Amino acid sequence: MILVYYSLGGNVERFCQNTGLISIEITETNPFFEILVDYVLVVPTYDAIATEPIWDFLNTGKNAKNCVGIAGSGNINFDDLYIFTAKDLSKEFNIPIIYDFEYFGTKRDVENFKREVEKLEVSKTNQYK
Repeated sequence: MILVYYSLGGNVERFCQNTGLISIEITETNPFFEILVDYVLVVPTYDAIATEPIWDFLNTGKNAKNCVGIAGSGNINFDDLYIFTAKDLSKEFNIPIIYDFEYFGTKRDVENFKREVEKLEVSKTNQYK
C-alpha cells in the first residue's frame, strides 16, 4: 500500500518517511495527478484555503475512489478541531479515518498506523478471492 500525503509544516512528511512505506507528496503546484491503485491519504490540520490542494487531488480522476483510508495529524489541545481536515475529507468523500496522531507522531504511532495499513491490505486481498 502506498501513502499519499500533503505536508505544510513538515510533520506529515516526517511521519510518512518514518513509516518506511512508499509515499507520494501532493504539492500546491501540481495536485492534479491520478493514483491508479489503492492508497492511504495522510493529511495535516489547517484551514480550508491551506488544504485546497488535497481537495483538488481527491477530485481528480479516480483518486477519491482509490483512497481506502485517511490518517490525520493535529494538535489534541484543539478539542473538537483536532484533525478536522481529515474529518471533513472523510465526511465529504465517504472515506474512513483509519488513524490519527499528533504532530509527526511517536514511534508507537508509526507502528500502530502500519498495522492499520496492513489490515487494509489484507482486507483488500481477501475481497478479490
